[in-house]
Amino acid sequence: MLIVQKYGGSSVASLGLMRRIVKRVLETLRNGHRVVVVVSAMGDETDALVDLARRANKNPSPRELDVLLSTGEQKSIALLAMLLQARGQPAISLVGGQAGIITDNQYGRALIRAIDTTRIRRELERGNVVVVAGFQGVTENNEITTLGRGGSDLTAVALSAALPADLCEIYTDVEGVYQADPAIVEGARKIDKISYDEMLELASSGAQVMQARSIEFAHRYNVRLHVRASHGLTQGTIITSEEKCMEQVIYRGIASQKEEAKFSVLNVPDVPGIAARIFGALADRGISVDLIIQSAARNGRNDITFTVSENDFQATREVLSQVAPSLGADGYTYDRDIAKISVVGAGMRNHPGVAATMFQALADQDINIELISTSETRISCVVREDRAEDAVRAIHEAFEAKGWSQPLPPPASA
Repeated sequence: MLIVQKYGGSSVASLGLMRRIVKRVLETLRNGHRVVVVVSAMGDETDALVDLARRANKNPSPRELDVLLSTGEQKSIALLAMLLQARGQPAISLVGGQAGIITDNQYGRALIRAIDTTRIRRELERGNVVVVAGFQGVTENNEITTLGRGGSDLTAVALSAALPADLCEIYTDVEGVYQADPAIVEGARKIDKISYDEMLELASSGAQVMQARSIEFAHRYNVRLHVRASHGLTQGTIITSEEKCMEQVIYRGIASQKEEAKFSVLNVPDVPGIAARIFGALADRGISVDLIIQSAARNGRNDITFTVSENDFQATREVLSQVAPSLGADGYTYDRDIAKISVVGAGMRNHPGVAATMFQALADQDINIELISTSETRISCVVREDRAEDAVRAIHEAFEAKGWSQPLPPPASA
């Protein structure tokens, strides 16, 4: 088997922790597998590099920032390869470009366009453990790019698809994917197996275990994922294609996301093309919109409300300050003190009463719902930020009381 193993910053924060990774890699090799390792920068190295860049220039060039940030992973891969070599294991480190990862030219959030695995395959045939820098690639013109926060997950998944690998293991500082953040919900259980769709919804809704883009990529190319702890040998969470038995579990997990802002464009004309102009302008600035609600028309006008990441707050204000007057709107409002709460489960699509139970749990805690959005496997609502943790606990307890996190019993025979 060929296995891709990805280790995050907390797993490679020191030489001592890296030595623990070396032991795991050597054990994998002894079991007869070939290994490609993808690593992030050590600990908080990326944050330190961002801070250093802004001390040099308050508005650093995106190109130069990517050149700087890519050095964090370069440090990690070289040290890990040295540690493997010190144990007598042939190893070679490759930065993104050397590993054949070709991206577009969007500095700071590049998209992977292609991967040439020739070099990696050649090194594996030579008996090397190949240690690849996560989070980065190069353009066709050999310009260094980075893939955005959590990009090392995407590197590992993309390499697994391209090689292809038999398994992609994502090592973190937790033992897998939990129903809810254990720091908020006491007794939250680890999920043994979850579908791509469910995991994507959780990741998009604030769960920090994996980057949402990497889950989407894994789904597209059917990459089997195993999320597990770097500090132990316990089984983690398998992320795979949805199986029929998964629909028997109504409630898979709950996530909260506090770093969001809500905007409302007020009293816009209720005519075709208005929404396209608003969200087209936001898209042109690279702003991703999450929940969208349009009020019922009154006297030929309505309000359009949506949420964005807190990181895009200022850019969104700039866009709406220009667009709202041109639409004949009565301006816009914003609210930064909100949180999004999302319940996820494949079984929700065919089971009545899920939304009612969720909303009643919030009502019992006197938590007001400001926005609601749904999909086949998710129900999300916006609440006050200071009530987010109360909301998570209340909903989890309500669903657990109904036994919805366990497989439903088969229907009684007639």
